[in-house]
Amino acid sequence: MRSMPPPPLPLLCSSATAFVVVLLLLLCRPPGANGRATPPGASPPFPGAPAGQPVRQAGPAVVNGSVASANGAAAGIPVAAAPPPLAVIVVERHHHFRRELIAAIVLCSVAGITIIFAALYALLLWRRSHSALVDSKDTQSIDTARIAFVPMLNSFNSYKTSKKSAAAMMDYTSLEAATGKFSESSVLGVGGFGYVYKANFDGGFAAAVKRLSGGAQGCEKEFENELDLLGRIRHPNIVSLVGFCIHEENRFIVYELMDNGSLDSQLHGPSHGSTLSWHIRMKIALDTARGLEFLHEHCNPPIIHRDLKSSNLLLDSDFNAKISDFGLAVTSGNHGKGNIKLSGTMGYVAPEYLLDGKLTEKSDVYAFGVVLLELLLGRKPVEKMAQSQCQSIVTWAMPQLTDRSKLPNIIDPMIKSTMDLKHLYQVAAVAVLCVQPEPSYRPLITDVLHSLVPLVPLELGGTLRISPESPYATQKHSPR
Repeated sequence: MRSMPPPPLPLLCSSATAFVVVLLLLLCRPPGANGRATPPGASPPFPGAPAGQPVRQAGPAVVNGSVASANGAAAGIPVAAAPPPLAVIVVERHHHFRRELIAAIVLCSVAGITIIFAALYALLLWRRSHSALVDSKDTQSIDTARIAFVPMLNSFNSYKTSKKSAAAMMDYTSLEAATGKFSESSVLGVGGFGYVYKANFDGGFAAAVKRLSGGAQGCEKEFENELDLLGRIRHPNIVSLVGFCIHEENRFIVYELMDNGSLDSQLHGPSHGSTLSWHIRMKIALDTARGLEFLHEHCNPPIIHRDLKSSNLLLDSDFNAKISDFGLAVTSGNHGKGNIKLSGTMGYVAPEYLLDGKLTEKSDVYAFGVVLLELLLGRKPVEKMAQSQCQSIVTWAMPQLTDRSKLPNIIDPMIKSTMDLKHLYQVAAVAVLCVQPEPSYRPLITDVLHSLVPLVPLELGGTLRISPESPYATQKHSPR
């Protein structure tokens, strides 16, 4: 609700001035005796005395050298009432005037202080409202400047800012032209609600455009959820939102382009992980842990991604990993067993969430453990067996991960014998803890992060120092 503006300063001051005038009029009203008005027709008790002045009894009168008393009056001797002394009248008048003066001074002082406080309060309210107006204008100018700095916006004919974030509302014709009318040659991948396209805009700016089909159930909710969360999140290991578009029943979300695609395409695509060395894989795991820690520990309220998997981990040209696809993400405390629909990807879903609908940050830790196993073993999270049966990577690997004699034999052939075995055992131990069936046995993502930092070379964002004489020194560089 919009707050009412503070009353103007002159209005408060005029009200206070009117209050003082009324007080002065009341003080100037002529009082009667002892604060009571003189009755109509009444006359002063003696000539020369003011109305309302109290009658004072004169002392015994001296007549012809003798004292006149009441007995004399009774005897027929007339006794004249002598007027009060002049000094008594002056003292009474002075005392009465001094009391009125003191009362007037006190009341005027109170009125003056009231005027001062009213003026200060009005000035304070005015400055606050003025400051809020300036701040609002500054915020709008900052958001506008942030959007203006996006290079691709120069190529759009029209755009406007979203109420939910600083992302730009993009023109559909511009997206259509940048993706070659959403041609198959521009497809980068496919998700649960549609395809992801590469868009080349005028000026050499490239981006990724996710197209969500309007006919899919839950499409609108995921679209709004992702815009809301990514519009508020800023982190080096979380993909950046560039803009969005709404055209008829279709929804489009535009992200920064990640040149090396997803971890899934790198591990299970045509290259089969040949471009990912041991140290690069550890860097990807570390970057993912940092992104999750930001969601769990530094967002208020905490955010549970709910769909962490290798296809949602995107890699830039330097193999920096960033978490993407926040359509299923929820805030901690805003979910319950009957509150949200059971969602996720088979092989990554934690058992307590799959069976009981219990969702916590430890559910993301379980999915992270599965990704870590993919990096170690080079296998998919769920693989088909004979007779249409499937086996999860967790079920297959768990007995061998804890056996140091068997562990080196199940490692991805692309990285076999390229790492220090001591580091291999440490990473395997972290993965085993993350995929524990009981959530309370799993570590916090912060603990996982601290365990991985010493295993990543300094040049790749960790703290590991590799001497030139080490047989694994060549693994510290990017494979490009």
